[in-house]
Amino acid sequence: MASSPCGSGNFDSGLEIKTRSVEQTLIPLVSQITTLINHKDKLKKSERTLQAIHRVGQAVNVAVGRFVAVGEAIAAENEELKDEMGQACFEARRAGDAIAQLTDVAAPQGPSLDGRTAVFSERAGMVKAARMLLSSVTKVLVLADRIVIKQIITSRNKVLVTLEQLERVTTFQEFVQIFSQFGNEMVEFAHLTGDRQNDLKDEKKKARMAAARAVLEKCTMMLLTASKTCLRHPDCDSARINKDAVFQRMRCALEQVIDIVTDARSSTEAKVLSVSINNGIKNFKSNVEGLREALSSLPPQSLLGQLEQVVERTEDFTDSAYTSHEHRQGILQLCQLTRDDTLQLMDAVVQAQSHHAQEATEEVELAILKTCQSVSELRRELHKVAVGRATQLLKAHSDHLPLRALKAEGAEGNLEAVAQYARTLTEQKEQLVETCRLLCHVSGTEPLEITCIHAEETFLVIGPQIISAAQTLALHPSSKIAKENLEVFCEAWESQLGDMALLLHEVNDVFEGRRGDKRAYLSLPRPGGSTTLCDPKHSASLKTAKAVKLDAEEQTTIAKLGLELRLLSSDVDSEVEKWEEQDHDVVRHSQSMASMAYSMYLFTRGEGLLKTTLDLFHQAEVLSEEGLQLCSSLHTFSTQLMDEEKAGVMSEMEKLLALCQQLQLGTKTPAQGKSATFQKVDSSIQTTRAMMTVVVFLLPHCNRLLRKYKSERSSLGSPQGWREKQTSSPVRGNASSGATLNVKNSNGFGVKSLEQHMANLTFLESK
Repeated sequence: MASSPCGSGNFDSGLEIKTRSVEQTLIPLVSQITTLINHKDKLKKSERTLQAIHRVGQAVNVAVGRFVAVGEAIAAENEELKDEMGQACFEARRAGDAIAQLTDVAAPQGPSLDGRTAVFSERAGMVKAARMLLSSVTKVLVLADRIVIKQIITSRNKVLVTLEQLERVTTFQEFVQIFSQFGNEMVEFAHLTGDRQNDLKDEKKKARMAAARAVLEKCTMMLLTASKTCLRHPDCDSARINKDAVFQRMRCALEQVIDIVTDARSSTEAKVLSVSINNGIKNFKSNVEGLREALSSLPPQSLLGQLEQVVERTEDFTDSAYTSHEHRQGILQLCQLTRDDTLQLMDAVVQAQSHHAQEATEEVELAILKTCQSVSELRRELHKVAVGRATQLLKAHSDHLPLRALKAEGAEGNLEAVAQYARTLTEQKEQLVETCRLLCHVSGTEPLEITCIHAEETFLVIGPQIISAAQTLALHPSSKIAKENLEVFCEAWESQLGDMALLLHEVNDVFEGRRGDKRAYLSLPRPGGSTTLCDPKHSASLKTAKAVKLDAEEQTTIAKLGLELRLLSSDVDSEVEKWEEQDHDVVRHSQSMASMAYSMYLFTRGEGLLKTTLDLFHQAEVLSEEGLQLCSSLHTFSTQLMDEEKAGVMSEMEKLLALCQQLQLGTKTPAQGKSATFQKVDSSIQTTRAMMTVVVFLLPHCNRLLRKYKSERSSLGSPQGWREKQTSSPVRGNASSGATLNVKNSNGFGVKSLEQHMANLTFLESK
């Protein structure tokens, strides 16, 4: 077989591909170009195959022409890209012409002795044309991707301008008018950044984007109430401080988004690299184990230096006032044990080097094993301390006592009591900030480390904002807007505690090897989230029902159902592991549903984040929303399938859709009294179980169909199969056959529109 013209996918285009849409668009092209070149190795072809190859060459040329037309239209409407895009389009068109000529068998080559014709004598020419086509198409796609970045930057600039106007308003009428415009601009910005987040290949950038978008989402409501409070009480310093902090945080989040899309280095990323014990231990172990391959791979003394850097970072644990004496001593002893084992390893390596050993001796191998074991025990102990601290802290703060006290005392106008509970909240904030820092050390993946830092920064900022909002209420106890403002900030604090509980669950999963580097679902949609901009009181209306806890007898009754949820959640995780595309929408929504179902299982045991029946019903409503999104993804997925296969997926999707609607209806139906409430709990869990059963069936089924679909796209098919493909997706003919370009609307141009035309780059795939 001929080698790929792109070197197994890494062709020299001179451009780094940062998004999945560009990468996924190029993968079929790389595969199909390789198939075309491979015909060069088979110098004898039948007449039938020759004619099929000829048709492919012509089809490629026409498809490239249409693709180039879109690129040229983009260049015409974006002056800054005109020269680069024009050159890339010229190269792509020339490469398409070359491929058409090289596959043209109109001119007789002369028969061979066996009656067949010798073709493709100039393999080097085909390879050169293929390389040029791949490189130029990649460049066109990457340049088109710049338009997406430009749209995000333009949208950010619009938001910033309106944000400045909001900050300067002096009347309610002016504020309402500008805030309405601001809301529309934020919705547009959210859509653009959400698409970008899903498209990014780099998981660290995804985590940073998710954190920035979460800040903007939560701060939008805070901005509304903080601004209204400041307008109502213009002479109140605490109200102004509260408002200024929100505006500042929104600006920082907007800048972070731009840093991500423009590849600027962030302070968060630098912080991860500089403070994470997990990274230090990983690098240390890697270097220790590397000694097996080459004893001279690094000076032995450098190992001790790396270890000392790790030990220095453990001071975040040992110097903490909240670390018990027992845990502190355990960490210090394991640090010393690892240091001693490293010194023994260094001695063994020096001795082996003195005897000119090329490979690890028995003494070196034993010392490597001991060192790796001791540093692993240190990592395990640090994980135990961090997770134990976080678990205790979340449990201790589950009653939200300082928040309730601040709201109550503020409404009474008791400034002294507000100051007292403000000190209590400040102490809690410091504990949470420190705990987030410890979790960052042991979280296990860089995306989770970034999420830990985001949680740390959130507690650090929201704590003082709650206090300033409470002070404002205490100064104006009859002010409804001041009361509403404090409520919003308290809800943000509670929300972040909930996110921290989910984060803790993910950290444990990674440590125990259950989820690896999978996405952490830390920004699940919450009831009322979609109406934040237009209905600030919506979330409050959801709390009119009475929140109660199940007693022991009730929990025993639903324990079996809960256990089934746990098993189904595990089944989803197992099936998800088998997917090659871990970022597929079906996988993403299924994982999210499994995570929420697991939380509901914990509720049946009296554990976890969900404490009351109201918490459970809120979680069930969010689960139903996630299920509806999965239904939407399944519908999109089914469009790729044949009618029979599509019918099967659609049938199961309809079952899931009905269950989601049933769960939504059940959660919104009021329940009066203990018996009715328990029946509602039981019904919610049973419906959730039914939904997860459908998901467990769909995941392997869809995975098989996806693999089959990919196989059919990339496998070698007959010329007849190719002709049938042309019938369903024509690539020949004039530009009017499905290739009309709307060059008047620049918003339509970008990677997606180019992808549609790339779909027409259908190549012959013959045996």
